[in-house]
Amino acid sequence: MRPLAIYAVLFALLISCQPKVNAELKPPNVVLIYIDDMGYADIGPFGGNPALTPHLNQMAAEGRKFTNFYVSQAVCSASRASLLTGCYNVRLGILGALGPNSNQGIHPDEMTLGELCQQKGYATACFGKWHLGHHHQFLPQQNGFDEYFGLPYSNDMWPFHPEVRHLPMEQRLKHWPHLPLIDGNDVVTSKVTDTEQTQLTTWYTERAVSFIDRNAEKPFFLYVPHSMVHVPLYVSERFKGKSGAGLFGDVVMEVDWSVGQILQALKRNNLDANTLVIFTSDNGPWLSYGDHAGSAGNLREGKGTMFDGGCRVPCLMRWPGRIPSNTVCNDAAMTIDVLPTIAKLINAGLPQHPIDGRDIWPLMANEVDTKSPQEAYYFYWGNELHALRSGPWKLHFAHAYRSLNGKPGGKEGVPAKYENLTIEQSLFNLEDDPGEKQNVAGQHSEVVKQLITLANQARSELGDGKQHGSGVRKAGTVAKGK
Repeated sequence: MRPLAIYAVLFALLISCQPKVNAELKPPNVVLIYIDDMGYADIGPFGGNPALTPHLNQMAAEGRKFTNFYVSQAVCSASRASLLTGCYNVRLGILGALGPNSNQGIHPDEMTLGELCQQKGYATACFGKWHLGHHHQFLPQQNGFDEYFGLPYSNDMWPFHPEVRHLPMEQRLKHWPHLPLIDGNDVVTSKVTDTEQTQLTTWYTERAVSFIDRNAEKPFFLYVPHSMVHVPLYVSERFKGKSGAGLFGDVVMEVDWSVGQILQALKRNNLDANTLVIFTSDNGPWLSYGDHAGSAGNLREGKGTMFDGGCRVPCLMRWPGRIPSNTVCNDAAMTIDVLPTIAKLINAGLPQHPIDGRDIWPLMANEVDTKSPQEAYYFYWGNELHALRSGPWKLHFAHAYRSLNGKPGGKEGVPAKYENLTIEQSLFNLEDDPGEKQNVAGQHSEVVKQLITLANQARSELGDGKQHGSGVRKAGTVAKGK
């Protein structure tokens, strides 16, 4: 070849390689989809009806399924606090589900995932249920998110709750005020009705897609904490009666559609290869609602307990070219690990105060001979340590818990009553017994001893009931009436 031709070929090769180099250097986008009250077995990849979840089935085929993924506590606010801060919720002083009369919320000194990403110039947005405090100082735009649209707490915290529906409206409002819909920091609908509820999944999805389209040229963090499948169940006309599996099935179909819309927006903007997408749930199914609740499969109990039916949730992670497709991770991981993992991926600084999560990227990437970086995961209910897991072992300490005790759940949005039961100190091998049925403590006294030692270390740091933990911080508060 003539020298001039050689130079032309080399120049063409250099130009053709340039976009690839830029793509590799661009910080990854992160999309985090958080479903409310979705059970372990509610979607096709985890044993649910695959016909209802084609987009999640595809996400599993293109990504990695985590079969032992946990939340820190099987209830709304506590679960979200851990996801967004990388800390056990008891460390933050946020317990249970914060209601419209609460004066608590996330403390301004805590670093959220939004704030972590803002360090690196990311655009950030939250579209959905927040539930980390409804007062101005606690809302998303004061805690790391450029944009927010959604409900400040659960969609059943309104005067149409089944506990008060029989009362006159004046008396209902003493228990549950009207439910607001918020855009940014402003209430745009002060009295959410059935009409708005049917549109929530659609609205959150439209906002999410618009955010992706508007920020395709810069790194972004998109958090979509859906209000569904929490009761009361609502679905748009597009999916009403379409599942053949009742209202709950319709709602699952619409959530799956939402995931599909988000994935399509990434593909349309050529962002697939540079975007980590995580899909998971805040806790297991609210079993007392029966035909309006999901399924934990063969796991024990559901929401409101720290048996695996309450705190083990479906989880899918997708990042083409970085997370191997159609693979399964059976090692334990937890929502507290999401923040430090993202920090590592985007090269952001962790908060100066202690956090509990660890980088689980090696598990996500399926690196050879990788195990969970955590020696144990701890399961608190309220501020009481109910259980811990280490390897295949899960040790429950003696505690009370709620259960349907074999009875059916409620119908058409009216819950059945739970019974109060107790469990003695019990050891389960979750690899052999995921349903936590066979107490093997008598055969493994050394394992019990080792786990109690770990539990005592956690109690010293995080407390247990009346025992104060040295590492516990205070939740944010506002003066009542403000």
